Amino acid sequence: MDFEELTKIAKDTLNPRELEEGSCAGSVAAALVTDRGNVYLGVCIDTPCSMGFCAEHAAIAAMVTAGESRIDKIVAVCDGAGIVAPCGRCREFMYQIHHGNLETQIQLNNKVATLRELLPHIWTE
Repeated sequence: MDFEELTKIAKDTLNPRELEEGSCAGSVAAALVTDRGNVYLGVCIDTPCSMGFCAEHAAIAAMVTAGESRIDKIVAVCDGAGIVAPCGRCREFMYQIHHGNLETQIQLNNKVATLRELLPHIWTE
């Protein structure tokens, strides 16, 4: 699967909505494809007390729930802002799920980078 198709899937997953006063979801969506070719999706959940989580985390959780841990490609899109890079927490999370994910390809605005390039100083080093 190429990034054009994966990005379209992520954009189609966007569904911004208020959950409760001050809590919202779906303004960022992520799509990933595993080394087995399976696609997993996630959306962000934002809460006033910072207990929410990123769209990438949601997609990774769905992948792990299904018994997989190797990410081939991942992209996240923000409603109205386009493609967004994963935050530092998400980058480290991908590595902690499987160290082979350092080779995961990540779509950025104008290029593709590996997790290794975006995470030069790994937590365990």
